[in-house]
Amino acid sequence: MDPIEDVFSAMRIESALYARLEAKAPWGISFLNGPHIRFCLVLRGNCWLTAEGLEKPLELTENDCFIVRSDVRFALRDDLQSPVKSCTEIFGEGSGDTIAFGGDGMPTDIVAGRFAFNTTGGEPLISVLPPVVHADMGGTRAHLLHATLQLIKMETLEQGMGARLVVNRLADVLFMQAVRAHFNSCLKGTTGWIAGLSDRRLGATICAMHGNLEKAWTVESLAASAGMSRSAFAQYFRGIVGIPPLDHLTNWRMYRARCLLGNSDLALARIAERVGYETDGAFNRAFKRVVGLTPGEYRRRQIGRQR
Repeated sequence: MDPIEDVFSAMRIESALYARLEAKAPWGISFLNGPHIRFCLVLRGNCWLTAEGLEKPLELTENDCFIVRSDVRFALRDDLQSPVKSCTEIFGEGSGDTIAFGGDGMPTDIVAGRFAFNTTGGEPLISVLPPVVHADMGGTRAHLLHATLQLIKMETLEQGMGARLVVNRLADVLFMQAVRAHFNSCLKGTTGWIAGLSDRRLGATICAMHGNLEKAWTVESLAASAGMSRSAFAQYFRGIVGIPPLDHLTNWRMYRARCLLGNSDLALARIAERVGYETDGAFNRAFKRVVGLTPGEYRRRQIGRQR
């Protein structure tokens, strides 16, 4: 399993909601930041997106899709001069899965959804996302993304049996496809572990590191895997990934440890072995330094949240 698949497989949607918005000009809706990642798909018409982190407003047309990180406030409106109402106010005025609002002008229909991932599973991926991911419909995988968008559109329009469940599952797929499309088109000039995976000199080494966390990696052995000298590798790795090689290794070990602590009943000693620590003491110290809790304390908190 490559590192991207590793993260996707660990990401579990804990809650997901969606609604169909039937807006008529003039209209505007604002969304506060919160615990959820949001996505929107324009079914019909066009609108403007403004968001924290966007350099300028983004015009959206039919079949455009975007994902907004949970810590970002944003707004949609038919015209940049139109006033906005909060999403809480608009959703409070509607009922069911379809909400009509606005005036009596040109119509725009939107599927707006939100989902919350388990924090640990999605952390490595969500942490490197930009504030807004606008799905590139012109990329090489556009046909796959477009097919998912059309399925969501069909399920939303027809409202057949189990439509909500189907859309939730499709939203999961849509998120993965949109994120993949984003990174396929925007990696040049970026830093982070995903940029490292796509780098011809580092990709295989990072895959080996992630896939063999139990191995006693050193900067020397990682450099040898990449066919580079120790100093050249350390400098190059930091330039692409943004942090030193062993810091990244520790971060990934702690990520896998947290996943195992929260989603398995493996003994702490076995988890320590799986993520590259020969003794419980060394694992405990490293885990507490990075996470702020001992492995046992972390597991008990996770069990408490799941009840």
